[in-house]
Amino acid sequence: MRLLIVKTSSMGDVVHALPVVSDVLRHDPGATVEWLVEGSYAAIPQLHPGVRRVIPMAWRKWRRSLLAGATRRAMRELRAELQREPFDLVLDLQGLVKSALWARQARGPVAGYDKGSAREPLAAMAYQRKAAVPKDLHAVQRCRMLAAAHLGYAVPDTRPDFGLRAHAVGAGWGPKVPYAVLIPNASRKEKLWPERHWVAVGKRLRERGLVPVVLWGADEEQTLAERIAADCEGDVPPFLRVGEMAAVLAGARQVVGLDTGFTHLAAALGRPTLGIYCDHEPGLAGIAGPGRVASIGGKWQVPARNDVLALLEEQLRG
Repeated sequence: MRLLIVKTSSMGDVVHALPVVSDVLRHDPGATVEWLVEGSYAAIPQLHPGVRRVIPMAWRKWRRSLLAGATRRAMRELRAELQREPFDLVLDLQGLVKSALWARQARGPVAGYDKGSAREPLAAMAYQRKAAVPKDLHAVQRCRMLAAAHLGYAVPDTRPDFGLRAHAVGAGWGPKVPYAVLIPNASRKEKLWPERHWVAVGKRLRERGLVPVVLWGADEEQTLAERIAADCEGDVPPFLRVGEMAAVLAGARQVVGLDTGFTHLAAALGRPTLGIYCDHEPGLAGIAGPGRVASIGGKWQVPARNDVLALLEEQLRG
């Protein structure tokens, strides 16, 4: 069987879909699994040894200039690549109109959620095969259930196997002592947690013999990371690409982060991970992974510093 998974963004959503690959290959070890994803997140499915090929796209860039000649050429090239050889199934795990339309560009039957299950009900009109999946489940479980429904196997009752293989920091950048990772930046200011609380977390990690490594991804985020690191005797890496960031996360003894893609990636890599939620309920997209994980906070529920420190202590003792 040749399967194309369509899960293009965002980073956390891509991470949550990874167990599907492990489930499919457990059901059919001879299957060939390919993945259509935004280029900036391509390194994530590439970390799963069961993904034979990753097909990158740049929809976030293209949508800003759909009429430009370069955009039209790039979209034609991607469409040609998707139609080069037939797929036995094209599985849209995203359930959005944009993902459904790109799934239809591939050669093969397109499967996805039914109208009552898709994040955008209109997307279901693009699917030849549809399945109902409850909306009140964690994103990981929804993906696993949809794949099982369309590929004809029972939903596994095992823990999700994210399948990631990332080497801890070696020849590249990385502290030479035991370290923990802090992820204090997010795409929206509503997700942010007070800076002074991050400093307190960093100091607690220092007390436990771990160097706080504060991650960042944009210039304005670097400034915040440097302030926090300076106040808790931490370290700040240079700019790291997604694959390099995965290597740093893989070597961490502990990770504390906001509801962002890298926090979800850390948990999927099996690191003890504490997720801080300030603008979103963790129930449907909480921190999930094979290690010690926990989520705290919720919509309009900024977690108290002492509550976070208490959970951190539990994970460190574990």
